[in-house]
Amino acid sequence: MNENIIHVQKWSGRERPNEEKIRQLLLAEGLEPFRWEAGPGDVYHAQTLTHGRIIYVVSGSITFGFPIEAEPTTLRAGDRLDLPAKIPHNAAVGFDGVVCLEAKRH
Repeated sequence: MNENIIHVQKWSGRERPNEEKIRQLLLAEGLEPFRWEAGPGDVYHAQTLTHGRIIYVVSGSITFGFPIEAEPTTLRAGDRLDLPAKIPHNAAVGFDGVVCLEAKRH
């Protein structure tokens, strides 16, 4: 996978993912995940980070916007976003809030 391209991978498993399963997926890649959550309707204004990150949604939903780069995308339980460094992005949390596991991309 090209580390300079935004990549979204939708959950394709039969069973709903759980936090431990997602944590194991990140650990298997040698990553150090941390958990965060946000309330319904929370909005994160555009930001650009110096490091890439990988975000898995554990529950709920969140829509990421990518001004200039790409169309917005909504992530739900099990979906993964690989976000390269220096990509401007914003986010809006869905009606049920969101819980995510995130790791810095090395």
